[in-house]
Amino acid sequence: MADQVNVYEAKTQLSKLLERVEAGEEIVIARNGRPVARLVPSQREPEPVPRSLGGYEDTIYYTGHWSDGDEEIADLFYGADDPAGLER
Repeated sequence: MADQVNVYEAKTQLSKLLERVEAGEEIVIARNGRPVARLVPSQREPEPVPRSLGGYEDTIYYTGHWSDGDEEIADLFYGADDPAGLER
């Protein structure tokens, strides 16, 4: 069962109460003998899974230059006859 303390004791001993809660205890704060709040340990976040960068090396290749256009893709956007004369 949880230990019960009054509001005055909780205010004056908060640091010690928090140490006890961190150790796994549950503490009830009461006003005039009636429980009004509970101090419980916070749920801890799970440890993040380490991730490695570059998971696609040796999988994706691009042999052209980044500014080289792809005629097939340009035709899909502008049409094969590009009447507006837009640069590709």
